[in-house]
Amino acid sequence: MVKKKSVSGHLKIGTAVIFACVTFVLGFLAGVVFTVYKSGPIAPATGQGTGINGTNLEEKGKRAMMLSLESEVEKNPENLAAWKQLGHLYFDNNQYLKAVHAYEKVIAIEPDNADVLTDLGVMYRRAGKPEKAIESFERAIATDPNHEIALFNKGIVLIHDLHDHQSALDTWETLLKINPLATAPNGQSVDELLEHYQKHIN
Repeated sequence: MVKKKSVSGHLKIGTAVIFACVTFVLGFLAGVVFTVYKSGPIAPATGQGTGINGTNLEEKGKRAMMLSLESEVEKNPENLAAWKQLGHLYFDNNQYLKAVHAYEKVIAIEPDNADVLTDLGVMYRRAGKPEKAIESFERAIATDPNHEIALFNKGIVLIHDLHDHQSALDTWETLLKINPLATAPNGQSVDELLEHYQKHIN
C-alpha cells in the first residue's frame, strides 16, 4: 500500500485532487496483485432478506445447505457434485482447510478439472501454503494452457508470496500472449499491471 506523507501548509485544491487520484491509482494497482480470484461457480443462495431478529436468511440457508452436503458426502463419498458444491460453500465462507479437503476429493475423482484446481490453489494460498498453491495452478495450466484465472493467480502468488518477480512477470506475459486484452476479474487490465510492475521491479 502507498503511505501518505504528511505535508506542511495547505495544498491547492487542484494539486490535492491530483495527489489523491495518483495515490488511489497506485494503491489500487498494488492491491490488485495481492488478491487471488475464484474460477469455479458460486454456490447458489437459498434465501434472501433479514429475519425478525436480524439473522440473514441467506446465511441460514447456506449453513443448512452445508450441513446437508456434509451429511451427503459422509454417506456417499463418491458424490462428485456434492463435493464440488461443498467446496464452493467452504470457499465462500473462508473455511480454507475444509475447502482444500473438499476440492482434493473432487480432484481425486476428476483430476483434470482446471477450474477446481484453480480454486484449490486459491484456498492453499489463503491457508498460507503458497508453494502448494503454485503446484495447483500449474496443474490447472497443464490441463488447460489457456486458463486465464490460473495464470493470473499464479503470477499473484509468485510476486507477492514467493517474491519471484521475474517468474510472475513471465507468467503474465504468457497470459497476454493468449489474450492481449486479458483483465483481472475485477476489470483491471493485466497489460497495465504488467507495465506497472516492470517499472517498479526492474
